[in-house]
Amino acid sequence: MVCSCIRSDRTEDVVLSVNTGTNTRTRLSSAVLEPAYRHEQENSGEQTWYRGHGSYTAQDECVNFLKKQSDDLNLLFKIYEIVPKKPIVVLTWIGQDPSLPAIILNSHMDVVPVFENSWTYPPFSGHIDKDGKIYARGSQDMKCVGIQYLEAVRKLKSSGIKLKRTLHISFVPDEEIGGHDGMEKFVLTDSFKALNVGFALDEGMANPGEEFIVFNGERSIWQIHVICPGQPGHGSLLLPNNSGEKIRYIINKFMDLREEQKKILESNPKLTIGDVTTINMTQIFGGVQSNVVPEKLTVVFDCRLAVTVDHESFENTVKQWCKEAGDGVTYEFEQKNPNVECTKTDDSNPYWVAFKSACDEMNLKLDIRIFPGGTDSRYIRRVGVPAIGFSPMNHTPVLLHDHDEYLSADIFLKGIDIYVKLIPAIANV
Repeated sequence: MVCSCIRSDRTEDVVLSVNTGTNTRTRLSSAVLEPAYRHEQENSGEQTWYRGHGSYTAQDECVNFLKKQSDDLNLLFKIYEIVPKKPIVVLTWIGQDPSLPAIILNSHMDVVPVFENSWTYPPFSGHIDKDGKIYARGSQDMKCVGIQYLEAVRKLKSSGIKLKRTLHISFVPDEEIGGHDGMEKFVLTDSFKALNVGFALDEGMANPGEEFIVFNGERSIWQIHVICPGQPGHGSLLLPNNSGEKIRYIINKFMDLREEQKKILESNPKLTIGDVTTINMTQIFGGVQSNVVPEKLTVVFDCRLAVTVDHESFENTVKQWCKEAGDGVTYEFEQKNPNVECTKTDDSNPYWVAFKSACDEMNLKLDIRIFPGGTDSRYIRRVGVPAIGFSPMNHTPVLLHDHDEYLSADIFLKGIDIYVKLIPAIANV
């Protein structure tokens, strides 16, 4: 079963498409949801939704789908509304010893926008072609994984398997736009603390090769605005204190560092993009018209700091560049993620030992990497919970966020069987 949903910031509509292994396809575009009401918890800005009187908002087509899965699987079902109209859904399978730290399997409900004219098949149809490729936005990122969690639990329960630890399956909003109203806020709540999470699995990435990629950490995202003021005047003059000269100096410094990192990556075939710091100039703005020297120019850099980078030292370098560029040059952060310790992938981490042992039993080849982008795992790790990013998609081209995103049905079904082995392994530590 593959589920895809998209959230539109403009209309707050949700579209949900479902494919089942029996080739029964259902398009759910305007499902009517069962009544609910919101109960505000005492001493908290959080809200929990309970079944009762009232009505859901537009997004809740996804919530309704998950509620049905929860009922079918006889799991506990809870919805947290940390931010209005952005529900966080948690399904829970109580373990035999609920006092032990729990396992959480995380997935996000949202996907990125599509350009439908560039798709071979409608992106929310879940079309399966003659080669068994499932075309759908979210087929790789990451509806496949969320449904694989649920289908694995279905198999485990039908086999009479018991778990020692409690298992939570979370579905969060807004990951694709930074997770700021989703997991970032959720991990700071008493509700998350009450889940007593000891270990987490989250999304990974496809790999065209034989290996399954495992991510144990992420680079830190720094988005830096450098503001270069100067003396305004007529475009025919060579004025001192020029904003253009200052911004050129800044751009050269950042791009020189970019070139250094590029050479490091190209010189070592064992490195991947997640092992180096990436720097990209993403915006330049300023000025009023073509014949007026601007009084201010601003340049924006998107920096992804490697896990080995000393953050204080890097910021001091930026500060020094601004000083050297000229009078009044300053910088500010649009985003400045802290340095978060990577999850250990050695014998000191019993969850990793269990994960790796289960993979070895299935003869899965693993490739441990640093995730090149950002996922909700960084927020989970930030509060001290070890987390692994893993999407069981080998022999699969990387198509997340791309046109014609697809996942082969056999890879998807194999992923369910992989989780059938992994879940008891980590939940019975």
